[in-house]
Amino acid sequence: MFGTKIKLDKELMDKIIKYSKLAGYSSPQEFVVHALEKEISRLEEADGEDEIKKRLKGLGYIS
Repeated sequence: MFGTKIKLDKELMDKIIKYSKLAGYSSPQEFVVHALEKEISRLEEADGEDEIKKRLKGLGYIS
């Protein structure tokens, strides 16, 4: 990775370790990267949907 560090409280880190093992990830880091990528993708899609709705509204296709 890039060497970037993020501080997490112990309780959250314990959950990350627990659920990364349960889900079959090779490491807690892999689990966190996947979770963040998934959330960012979801947010990008939502942002895209809002932009599409705004454009369609501007064109008069929806009100």
